[in-house]
Amino acid sequence: MQALGSFLQGEGCKVVFASSKRNQILRFLDMLWTCYKHRNQVDFVLIDTYSTLNFYYAFAVSQLCKLLGLPYIPILHGGNLEARLKKNPRLSRMLFKHAQHLVSPSQFMLRVFEHYGYSNLVFIPNSLNLEDYAFQLRKLKPPVKLLWVRSFSKIYNPTLAVTVLKRLLDEGVPTELCMVGPDVDGSLKTTKTLAKELGVEVTFTGKLSKTDWIALSQDYSVFINTTHFDNMPVSVIEAMALGLPVVSTRVGGMPYLIEHEKDGLLVPPNTAEAFVVAIKRLLATPNLAKTIALNARVKVEQFDWTHVKGQWEQLLNTR
Repeated sequence: MQALGSFLQGEGCKVVFASSKRNQILRFLDMLWTCYKHRNQVDFVLIDTYSTLNFYYAFAVSQLCKLLGLPYIPILHGGNLEARLKKNPRLSRMLFKHAQHLVSPSQFMLRVFEHYGYSNLVFIPNSLNLEDYAFQLRKLKPPVKLLWVRSFSKIYNPTLAVTVLKRLLDEGVPTELCMVGPDVDGSLKTTKTLAKELGVEVTFTGKLSKTDWIALSQDYSVFINTTHFDNMPVSVIEAMALGLPVVSTRVGGMPYLIEHEKDGLLVPPNTAEAFVVAIKRLLATPNLAKTIALNARVKVEQFDWTHVKGQWEQLLNTR
């Protein structure tokens, strides 16, 4: 939402954001208060919607919007939202059926919601400003420098990255790993503990600004995405824009984003050995790594804001 809101501001829209509060209760209350405070000044309420705790934030905001008569648009980011449709069908209907539109950033999530009978769907991909992402072909040679960028959450399986590092080192492949992102559910501590138990060194940076992690990425050669569930992750799109060959689990929306062996490599979920094989393959076949990087950059050009903004303009001008 921070990125989309900034883009919309650049097009002359007045945008109010909520919430920057770190405390979960204060964050929840700030979202509701912001909607109420600006109830007479807004045309739409855009709601980032995920499958974890945020689902309940989105639900509460949607119900307040209904009470206040405010049109609202959930943006379906959560790769495991189908689990909510199954486990919380009543809450899901209350949230999604009364939305002005449901914006899906991936064809994968679009088809999931269509399967459950939702029709008010609009496909608009996640967007970025490609000018901010300088493309750089990577030299794949030992040590292999792996980059992982995501929040530390069980659904993103960060411990798998540490296991992959250990396996590569055990097979005699000099490897380094840097993990970027904030802790969400205690997974950061779990990942650090595993690294200590396995006797491997991992660089943990915590949360970085976009500018800082893009600068950091210049020193790395392969991007790994270890998640159990996924939709259309911006971090992977950004890695593709930067020229980092991506090795990702074949889950959720990833096959809709990455075509295996053309603009990335896809492997089975929660399988360290498959990651090791894929990374060693990139190391052994630099032409493949180069082709993947070049094709990936071409693919993500469709996500540039100059291409996406027209879809948002058309949506927001339709009542």
